[in-house]
Amino acid sequence: MATTMRLETFGDPRLDVFARLTDHQLRARIEAERGVLVAETHLVVEVALDEGVRPLSFLVDERHLDAAAPLLARAGDEVPAFVLPHDEMARLTGYNVTRGMLCAMERPAPLAVPEAVAGARRVAVVEDLVDVTNVGALFRSAAALGADAVILSPRCADPLVRRAVRTSMGTVFKLPWARAEAAEWPQGTFGLLREEGFACYAMALEPGAVPLDDPSLLHAEKRALVFGSEGYGLSRAALDACDRSVIIPMSRGVDSLNVAASSAVAFWQLFR
Repeated sequence: MATTMRLETFGDPRLDVFARLTDHQLRARIEAERGVLVAETHLVVEVALDEGVRPLSFLVDERHLDAAAPLLARAGDEVPAFVLPHDEMARLTGYNVTRGMLCAMERPAPLAVPEAVAGARRVAVVEDLVDVTNVGALFRSAAALGADAVILSPRCADPLVRRAVRTSMGTVFKLPWARAEAAEWPQGTFGLLREEGFACYAMALEPGAVPLDDPSLLHAEKRALVFGSEGYGLSRAALDACDRSVIIPMSRGVDSLNVAASSAVAFWQLFR
């Protein structure tokens, strides 16, 4: 069981990983270098532990210590569980979403694209999403609605930063995912998918795009849905690398949905 250590203030340097990394870009850079991620809430920590992610340290509100006991029992004695008074815990940014528990964990070893898609039939491909909340929401929808794996472009936001992990409800640990190599994006990546038998559908308002409910989209046994950035959508190179473009028909003059919403609709229609 994790070794409980009571602290008096969140200013203690042993809590730096939890308390001092408030800017998500800084957090992403430091975590990537140290191989550390931070999971928030009992539920997310439980999912991570279930998927074999190794805990490095816990931070628990003293009011939640009894509720945290089953999770702390899953860690070895060498793992510290820092306990803060409630008032000190409340000073942490985002306390209302931590639900009294955070866990610093070792980042899982990255997969290569061929490893992530091995045996998959439904794959989400994401190019250059920059909002970590959107990345986390897409992972949650992908896991819930039938995706077998996720491929990220080289410049896509990190799914393992704190907010993305939380928004995903821990599903970033459940789905195999890989970041494409810069030299392979996009032609090499889509070429690999075609070699594996995937039809690649770009979610984009392009000439000749077909509605999402077009029956011909179901003919392919293996399907990859491709989503672009929040601002400009998919790059020309990615569009050209796809087999077809697909749209969600809109009403009342709305031209598009946020990628978190559009991906959920698309997954439901083509991955279920």
